[in-house]
Amino acid sequence: MRRTLPLLVTATLLFAACSGSDDNASDSSASTVEPSDTSETAPDTSDTGIDGSVTPPATNPDKPDVEVPDEVPTELQVTVIEEGTGQAAEAGDTVIVDYVGVRTRDGVEFDNSYDRFEPLPLVLGQGEVIAGWDQGLVGVQGGSRVRIDIPSDLAYGAESRGEIIGENEALTFLIDVRAVVAPADPADEPAEPGVDPSEGATGVTTDVLREGDGDVLEPGQSAIVQFVLFRGDNGVALQSSWTAPPQPLTYTDELFPPLYEGMDGMRVGERRAITFPPQYPEFGFGPEGNPTNGLPAETDLVIVVDLVAVWGEPAS
Repeated sequence: MRRTLPLLVTATLLFAACSGSDDNASDSSASTVEPSDTSETAPDTSDTGIDGSVTPPATNPDKPDVEVPDEVPTELQVTVIEEGTGQAAEAGDTVIVDYVGVRTRDGVEFDNSYDRFEPLPLVLGQGEVIAGWDQGLVGVQGGSRVRIDIPSDLAYGAESRGEIIGENEALTFLIDVRAVVAPADPADEPAEPGVDPSEGATGVTTDVLREGDGDVLEPGQSAIVQFVLFRGDNGVALQSSWTAPPQPLTYTDELFPPLYEGMDGMRVGERRAITFPPQYPEFGFGPEGNPTNGLPAETDLVIVVDLVAVWGEPAS
């Protein structure tokens, strides 16, 4: 399957504008790669011990089994296995999915996202994936599990891919739809921090700018956020995620500390302004600032965050 490489949003990537690098614009653009067998796409997480023993690569216990249809499909078939409750996907939406792909005729697996422990974000209708996905995922709801049986002409046709996908091969995918996210409305992007100017902050403070009525984000869950990073003293915007397709992050204490602290108890649909002092040099926000990216020394910052979607089990 032609696919877009997922970009897992860590604090380092989110706030690259203050890291001194000029690469953040290219980081926000997804790159397209050709498919390969699972052995080539999955990361090598095996480990060789001092005694020469080998620990096998990690596998995800949540990876589902795939039941193939009785007959090889000649047209696209979409089967809803578990109903979702989220919005239905349309062309242009970003869909966040986990998947297992197998050869329809015998169920041999060639790829999956579960063992990479990273869902795949893709924009429908942009040709980022095979036609069977672009067509078959239209209408799926967030939270649903679907099986898509794809005839060869909507997969790779007469071309083979690796050792498993042969010529004129029909493919079957079991897909968990984690979230469906409509394109961001440019008119809704925060143009200012929405809070009073801040100088000399000594800790993280949070202001709710817009109430949300969705699920509460809990530690360990995955989420989609939109954000704008502002200078605290004069409200000048330094970086925004609104120009790129949304990417998933995991809400843990390994995130950039002000973001983790400031998003505590946040609901889907909520907008918050999180103000913090310049005391995080490991994230590019040291007291010396970053003049190259418009951040003077000893300058407070404000992150305006929108919580767009939440999924997954909270940490135990």
